[in-house]
Amino acid sequence: MLSGVAGVWLTMKQNVWCFPVGMLNVSLYAILFFTPGIRLYADALLQCAYLGLLIYGWYMWSGKKTEKKVEAPTYMRKAEWTKAILISLPATIILGAFLSTFTNADLAWIDSPLTVISLLAQWMIAKKKIENWLLWIVANSFYIPLYIYKDLPLTAFLYFLFLLLALKGWREWKQNLSVQ
Repeated sequence: MLSGVAGVWLTMKQNVWCFPVGMLNVSLYAILFFTPGIRLYADALLQCAYLGLLIYGWYMWSGKKTEKKVEAPTYMRKAEWTKAILISLPATIILGAFLSTFTNADLAWIDSPLTVISLLAQWMIAKKKIENWLLWIVANSFYIPLYIYKDLPLTAFLYFLFLLLALKGWREWKQNLSVQ
């Protein structure tokens, strides 16, 4: 739980150490969500995907690809939003259909869109897109009651903290953007 809060706080502060701290957090949650009593398979797979996106983000933020670090957050362009939506909508339907048809996943049609939104938000962090915080606000607002329903009160509380941090991250990144 502490690694999750620390990872989001470090992201909000635009500190590259958010990525290794996040890797620890997602590894622990992947194990939890695969357990027989929880069966949130989309969420478990999401944690595994986060691991790859965290590695990608660490690479992008440290500037190894372009010799130039990603410095300040930017807004998504219309073309980026269009592409994101055209990928996200079918991905949600495919994931929901797969999980509800071929697994014993619980709440597949709730878990699937939240998974896709979260993947998009994590990709946006790697690209330092300010709107990532808005997606996290939406996702966390739905994850909190989901985890309460699944009798995961500590995880629900963690996502409440994530929600508060996302609100603060949105404000801080916007301030950082206006200072540029």
